[in-house]
Amino acid sequence: MNHHMARLQPIVALFAALLLGSGTAHAGQFEQFGDYQVHYSIFPSSFLTAEVASRYGIARSKTVGIVNVSILRQGEQGRLEPVSGQVEGQVVNDVQQRRVLGFRRISEGNAVYYIAEFPFSEGELLTFELQANAPGAPGNMPVRVAQTLMND
Repeated sequence: MNHHMARLQPIVALFAALLLGSGTAHAGQFEQFGDYQVHYSIFPSSFLTAEVASRYGIARSKTVGIVNVSILRQGEQGRLEPVSGQVEGQVVNDVQQRRVLGFRRISEGNAVYYIAEFPFSEGELLTFELQANAPGAPGNMPVRVAQTLMND
């Protein structure tokens, strides 16, 4: 068990880095809803290592993007704690084509992430309309963000 957890720690750290702002210029953003926060990062899947992409069955490509969402609740002494919930959404490109995002849940220890893949063209302006829900949250938690993805 310890060997398995030791192998997962770099993966959790990578998702945490992307989620909390160490990954891309647009990573680690969040919206506040009472005691809840919806954190999100949006980035090209080519930013993932081959190992992480393979482990989670993610297509690693310069034309596939990832939306990574996490729902956190402020608990004891202001500490943020991951909570399970539901995330839905869609992405709209600059010519108003809509695509429903199919989120899947990834749990690693206490961390819970919701990941969706989407196709994109470099430099294309995309608008993400996300909706998060969690037990005890103050209703729906909508997040709307426009972003242009660039490959390094």
